[in-house]
Amino acid sequence: MIKSLFAELGGWSWMILGLVLLILEIVVSGTFLLWFGIAALVVGIITLALTGLAFWSLQAQWISFVILSIIFVFVGKRLLTRYKSGEGEDQLLNQRSKQMIGREAILVEAISQGMGRIEMGDTIWRVTGQDAPIGTKVKITGQKAGTVLIVETV
Repeated sequence: MIKSLFAELGGWSWMILGLVLLILEIVVSGTFLLWFGIAALVVGIITLALTGLAFWSLQAQWISFVILSIIFVFVGKRLLTRYKSGEGEDQLLNQRSKQMIGREAILVEAISQGMGRIEMGDTIWRVTGQDAPIGTKVKITGQKAGTVLIVETV
């Protein structure tokens, strides 16, 4: 039945298979069915272009689909790992205290006995460093214990 369906529809059967696989990728996600869907679409395009040629039999189409699927999976995996491992701004997206390192601020509460406060934007941050009076300009050099920032006077 499947063989006769592929024979009747020709390249369109590969296009339908590719679209079904891409829709399933959207439903289940994980970027795995994506590569098989793309391979099926490529085989469909090739089949539509080569319709009627003797060497492009159903077996040749399936072999091409398998080979293209393997190639797309390996290339796709390599591209995704390279993309995910790249340095980017959003690696510190949920680490606000690490985003503050290198910035300068003014003390809103004096550093006394090693602890004080600065204001950055609309947030008051606890800081640690050498004792300094209110209004002293400080530079954030690190992070300690979650949201406590390490500062030096400028």
